[in-house]
Amino acid sequence: MITLMITACFSVEAQTTEIQGMDFPNTVTIGNAEAALNGGGMRVKYWVLDLYVGALYLENKTSDPDQVVMADENMGIRIVINSAIVSRDLFIESLEEGFANATAGKHTSADIENFKTYLSDEFVKGDEIALNYVAGEGVHLSKNGEKRGTFTGLEFKQALFAIWLGGKPADEKLKNAMLGK
Repeated sequence: MITLMITACFSVEAQTTEIQGMDFPNTVTIGNAEAALNGGGMRVKYWVLDLYVGALYLENKTSDPDQVVMADENMGIRIVINSAIVSRDLFIESLEEGFANATAGKHTSADIENFKTYLSDEFVKGDEIALNYVAGEGVHLSKNGEKRGTFTGLEFKQALFAIWLGGKPADEKLKNAMLGK
């Protein structure tokens, strides 16, 4: 009985990786493919505010940000809100700022409006946002496991992923952590 309990503990631990105090699965299914945890870290603003933990999932691990942003492959970004100060409005404002700084792809004002619609409820600490790109389809947005909507096209995915991984990322340390550097 004790051996079984110890084995169960080890097998659960092997299925997740702790990033900044939060457990992230080592693999997730995106579309019809398995994507592995590439890396993750904390999004910090003004050097002292821990906002959320972000993780990058890829079919083929890499530390090359351009390869990730430009690729038409299944991949995802998972964000877990780590602070009560991260409201829905602050998150949308950060996305707008990130899109303005994106160095690849393109988005429209309608895309921002869709984010506002898809994420219409307030955020609380522990909420999880999943941005899963399915090759040839688009980015599927989920909050706490509930699918909220889809953004079509590779160019939108490129702009979205450039928020975290592009030439002017939201947080350089988070970018490096997501790339496993």
